[in-house]
Amino acid sequence: MKVKVLYLASLREQLGKPGEDLEVSPATSTVAGLRTLLMARGGAWQTALAQGKALRVAVNQEMAQPTTAVKPGDEIAFFPPVTGG
Repeated sequence: MKVKVLYLASLREQLGKPGEDLEVSPATSTVAGLRTLLMARGGAWQTALAQGKALRVAVNQEMAQPTTAVKPGDEIAFFPPVTGG
């Protein structure tokens, strides 16, 4: 299945790209599964998306949890928590 993955804010800088269209196996059915798949690339991917790292995720512009389903055509955005002031 094909999904669109966006990397926002500092993730864009760390990974050197704003996003990508990605073909993933139907077995990659959740946000957590997608994150694991991306981390398996190693290097900057492993560091930027590490499990202990605080990251937020939105699926189709709605906040998502690690267990949120990922379906064909979804847009998944990874970004750091943001504070204002």
